[in-house]
Amino acid sequence: MSGNSFGHLFQFTTFGESHGPAIGCVVDGTPPNIDLNENDIQIWLDKRRPGQSRHTTQRKEADKVRILSGVFEGITTGTPIGLLIENTDQRSKDYEDIKNLYRPGHADYTYDQKYGIRDYRGSGRASARETACRVAAGAIARKVLGDAIDVRGALVQMGPHKIDRNKWDWAEINNNPFWCPDADMAKEWGSYLDDIRKAGSSIGAVIEIVARGVPVGLGNPVYDKMDANIAKGLMSINAAKGVEIGVGFGAAELSGEENADEMRMLDGRPSFLSNNAGGILGGISTGQDIITRFVVKPTSSITTPRQTITTSGENAEVSTKGRHDPCVGIRGVPVGEAMIACVLADHLLLHKTQCR
Repeated sequence: MSGNSFGHLFQFTTFGESHGPAIGCVVDGTPPNIDLNENDIQIWLDKRRPGQSRHTTQRKEADKVRILSGVFEGITTGTPIGLLIENTDQRSKDYEDIKNLYRPGHADYTYDQKYGIRDYRGSGRASARETACRVAAGAIARKVLGDAIDVRGALVQMGPHKIDRNKWDWAEINNNPFWCPDADMAKEWGSYLDDIRKAGSSIGAVIEIVARGVPVGLGNPVYDKMDANIAKGLMSINAAKGVEIGVGFGAAELSGEENADEMRMLDGRPSFLSNNAGGILGGISTGQDIITRFVVKPTSSITTPRQTITTSGENAEVSTKGRHDPCVGIRGVPVGEAMIACVLADHLLLHKTQCR
């Protein structure tokens, strides 16, 4: 299986399966002499960790990270950084009933058809468990970016219920289990998701990531556009089905006059009067906030019976037991942040190799 690495100069490769002994990643391209210890990574893994509220999977994983290489006396050496996270709360028996069944909407069928074998215990590499490795890599990417660049995410829609953007308060995302910047909507989501779970179903969501402090000039035209790499990074996240940058699909409703981000000189510096482009023009950062959104589909593992077929080609029904997120968008917020951080770190290093 190829396709387990992401990035160019700042590159990470993940390994391991959901129900194997451990997962991990190797991060290559980190410059030397950067302060780094396990706590710098753990604080971000704790934000993604399962079982922190009744609204996420109740799998109890500590997600404790170990640095195996690439750091000496708390300083990066410039060599590959090896990270390991042990799996400690697998319940493989939960999947015995579906070992010969394909879950509709899941990768079970395509994995089996492509490789002729699938790990039915939590889906192996198709499991969202892999995203812990991305968060760990993203923590290192943040160290490369430094304090001047801030990457933050929020859940802005769950099912048909959208936040009121006039009530956006970044401080609120730490006051509820949904990463929701709208305190009133967070309360509605609580009861809404309780009903979804009780019905044995799941629901999709939209996540927004904002990167502030990004300097002008990152990204390359044509095939390595900043927005192209962002789209690839976000679409590689489990359950992601669409990406928007700036006004995104809303641009189809705007005229050229409305869509254009007009410019003026303010205090002796070029300034934009709007940010419909989401901080990227021609694949290159403008110096404005980079604003992206991605949508995740409902979790495929649900208890409601669905029509399917068996691995031997017989018609059947499937109902998935076990511990699953009724809305993967919740834990998708720190994952989206991590992927944006990795793209930015990669482009920052690429920029320095050509433009000094």
